[in-house]
Amino acid sequence: MTLVESLSTGTGFWNPLAWLIAVLVAAVIVYLIRQRGESGYKKGTTQTVPFISGNPEPEKEMVHVRASNLYWGYLDALKGYYNFIVPAHTGVLNDYVLWYLGTTAALFVVVVFI
Repeated sequence: MTLVESLSTGTGFWNPLAWLIAVLVAAVIVYLIRQRGESGYKKGTTQTVPFISGNPEPEKEMVHVRASNLYWGYLDALKGYYNFIVPAHTGVLNDYVLWYLGTTAALFVVVVFI
């Protein structure tokens, strides 16, 4: 097999040389587009401030969505489940492995004997 030959995969072909040429052509196109961009951009000026319809940007603490607010609907709808399951989460890896092995053993019994 030479460098120019393709590898037939049954659903297409893999030719490293063709892919390398395609990546180089894409890189040249991206470079040419980038060169036509605005040259007056100045980092660290008001050009980098987000435009929010002319309003000043609020403090980060004011717009941060806390996870308790984000998942409120799920937590409220599944409150009974979470009240039952949260005490089982001890944070100890041995407990999680024990739960995993117990669940796997129970599934094995169900699949094999029932």
